[in-house]
Amino acid sequence: MFSRRVPSELSPNRIASARAAAAPRFDLTVSNPTACGIAYPPGLLAPLAEPAGLEYRPHPRGLPVAREAVARDYLRHGVTVDPGRIVLTASTSEAYTFLFKLLADPGEAVLVPTPSYPLFEHLARIEGVRAIPYYLGRDADWRLDPEALARAPGDVRAVVLVHPNNPTGSFVHPDDREALCVLAADRGWALIADEVFLDYPLDGGPGADCSFAINQTVLTFTMGGLSKSVGLPQLKLAWIVATGPGERVLAALDRLEFVADTFLSVATPVQLALPTLLREGAAVREAILARCRANLATLRRAAANLPAVSVLSPGGGWSVVLRVPAIVGEEDMVLELLHEDSVAVHPGYFFDFPGEGTLVLSLLPDPDTFAEGVRRVLLRIATNLARS
Repeated sequence: MFSRRVPSELSPNRIASARAAAAPRFDLTVSNPTACGIAYPPGLLAPLAEPAGLEYRPHPRGLPVAREAVARDYLRHGVTVDPGRIVLTASTSEAYTFLFKLLADPGEAVLVPTPSYPLFEHLARIEGVRAIPYYLGRDADWRLDPEALARAPGDVRAVVLVHPNNPTGSFVHPDDREALCVLAADRGWALIADEVFLDYPLDGGPGADCSFAINQTVLTFTMGGLSKSVGLPQLKLAWIVATGPGERVLAALDRLEFVADTFLSVATPVQLALPTLLREGAAVREAILARCRANLATLRRAAANLPAVSVLSPGGGWSVVLRVPAIVGEEDMVLELLHEDSVAVHPGYFFDFPGEGTLVLSLLPDPDTFAEGVRRVLLRIATNLARS
């Protein structure tokens, strides 16, 4: 009766079941800044009441005033973007589905990074395309391997890049970007660059100051959105910037417009409010970045007292990766923290980290919650070490 695009087994896993049974007091997995005590300007959402929002005059690519606001915002990254080459969507997840529809026929493939978001496999499956992982090497500072990518199957149509990656925080190295552009041009691949965390540099690194929206040699789709850039996931607005060889970009935009016109999913009020949201939301962005940097410093100070734990350097984003002794399996460790310490963390296998001994923490929680949660995590690890 049901399509194979939807998994037949949808039961919650052990960790989700444990969290549903007893909500943790110290949630170090939170990814919604509106739930973390971040200060938002009191009148930030006032533009949503603009009377013009009562009129419905949809444009498949998005209202010109909104696309012009996105183009102005890219000037912060030193990139000049043509508003005519921007397409608005309701989310970056929707942007992925539009691009998969555009670029791949059913059964064809896209290359996706691992470790990274656990979302790609689901998005690809729902669109009827295959997600083939390519590996980011921890020992190589999470850099991709262009030679490995060159061995990809012949039915690959696009390469997904997350810049900076979530959760490793790694940026695409400029040398790898150049090599990948050459390979993509040779193979006829498009690049899909997810830059939702580009506004949040932590340790930085090569490539941290460069958006893929500068790409002109190969067809490239660069994505961002309000969910991260202004910390407003509930407003449901994201964007795709198309760059590359002129005729190919124009052909892609015509087809993207056809896809977007089928859904018209972006609400008028949020499009009209976008210029103000992007301008006034700078204060929220600064507060989120300050929170993440402060919590990262707290974690590093605490972990310095337990040499068995390594805090991996996050170039950017809202997450941090811990390498811990694999005395207890990741799932058992996470469940133990939930049951015994009322702390929630992510196991590394959620993001396809190889082997055991990886935990992923959010840097968003309020400082007191984060500090106490980290203290309990490190104490649990120390206790397990003492027992071994």
